[in-house]
Amino acid sequence: MNAPSSLVPSTSPTSKRQAALSDEGIKEHLDSWFATHGQALIQFRRYLHAHPELSGCEQGTAALIAERLAAAGLQPTLLPAGNGVICDVGAGERTIGLRADLDALPLPDLKDVPYRSTIDGVCHACGHDAHTTVLLGTMLALAEIADLLPVRVRALFQPSEESAPFGAMDVIDAGGLAEVDEIYALHCYPQLPAGQVGLRVGGLTAACDLATVRLTGPGGHTARPHLTVDLVGALARLINEVPALLARQFDNRGGLLVVFGTLHTGAANNVIPQEGTAGCTIRVLDTEIWRQIPKAFDEIVRHITAPSGAKVEIDYQRGVPPVMNDERLVSIFATAAGVALGPGSVHPAPHSMGGEDFAWYLEHVPGAMVRLGVGRSDITVDLHQGDFDIDERALEYGVRLMTQTVIETGRR
Repeated sequence: MNAPSSLVPSTSPTSKRQAALSDEGIKEHLDSWFATHGQALIQFRRYLHAHPELSGCEQGTAALIAERLAAAGLQPTLLPAGNGVICDVGAGERTIGLRADLDALPLPDLKDVPYRSTIDGVCHACGHDAHTTVLLGTMLALAEIADLLPVRVRALFQPSEESAPFGAMDVIDAGGLAEVDEIYALHCYPQLPAGQVGLRVGGLTAACDLATVRLTGPGGHTARPHLTVDLVGALARLINEVPALLARQFDNRGGLLVVFGTLHTGAANNVIPQEGTAGCTIRVLDTEIWRQIPKAFDEIVRHITAPSGAKVEIDYQRGVPPVMNDERLVSIFATAAGVALGPGSVHPAPHSMGGEDFAWYLEHVPGAMVRLGVGRSDITVDLHQGDFDIDERALEYGVRLMTQTVIETGRR
C-alpha cells in the first residue's frame, strides 16, 4: 500500500529542546509537531478510509503502520498473521499500553467525498481509521521525546475488533501485554463534538455473546401438524419466550438483553419444514451474570422446545466481556483531557449495550476507554452507518489527549 510519505517525525535538536514534561512543554512540543505533520496526519486517515480492510485481513494497514513507525526510528513488530503491530517507545520501570483497532465493516460507503472507500461493500463506519491514526500520531509525537518519557509506552494496533475470533486475543497471545501495567484506548463518539470527551467509571459497554439455535424434525403437511414436529411453531415460541425467561433467571439490575436477529426456515406455505434456525445476541452489563448465561440459555431453550419434539442443537459463541473502566485511570484520563482539551471538555459517558473486545485486555490489567467526540454540525450519523464520517479536528484532539495521558500517568 502506498500513502502520503511526509508523515515522518522531525528529529531536530530544536524540537527535542522544546520538549519538556511540564504541561506547557508538552503543549509546545505538540504545537510544533502538528504545525509540521498535522495535514499529513489527516491525509493518512483519509488513505485508510479509502482503503479499508475487513477483520483478519488488515495486512496492508499493518504494513503501512509498521513502515511509518520504523521511519521514526522505532522497532515495530508485526503479529504472526501480519495483520497487527506492536511497538514500544521510551523506557522506564512501568509500561502502559495504548490500543487501536484496525478493521473496517462489511458496509457500502455512501458518502460523496474524495476519500470514499475504493473497496466495494467495505467501509470504515466505526471510526477505526481514526483510532489508528490517533495512535500512530501519538507514537510519532512521543518518538521525538522518547528519551524524556517517564514510562515505556506500548502501542497495540490490533486486528479484528468487529468480529470473532477477536483480535485482542491475538495481541495477548503474541505477548502484547507482557510487562504492561495498565492500558488505555479511545473510541469515536459522534454524539459529542470534536474537542469533547465522555468518561465513565466502571461499566462502559456490555458483554455480548452470539447464539444460534437449530431445530430439526421430520417435516410434513401443514394440514396434519399433529403427525409431525411443528418446527415453525417451536421456533416462534423460542423467539418469543427465551428473552423474558432468561432475564427472569438473574437480577434485573444486570441489564440483560436478548434480541433475535435471524430466522431461517421453510420454503412453502403448506409445508412444515424439516429444519430451522434462529440467531440472537445476548448482552448484559454485569460480568458475573455474563459468566452464568451459557448454561442458563441452554436449559431454557431445551425446556421451551421439549414439548414440540424437535431435536435441538445450540451454537453458543462467547463474544466479549463488558468493558469495566478503572477508577484511577479514568481520573488520569479526566486530568489529561482538562489539560489537553481545556476546561469543560469532559462529560459523563452513558452505559452502552454495545460490545467491545478491549474488555479482554481488562481481564489481565486495569484499563480505561474514553469516548472521543467526533460529531459534526453539518451531518447527524451514528456508528455502523454507511454515511458515517468524523470531524477531522478530532484527530489532533485525540493525539493531544493520549500524549497528555502518557505524561500524566508517569506523574502518578
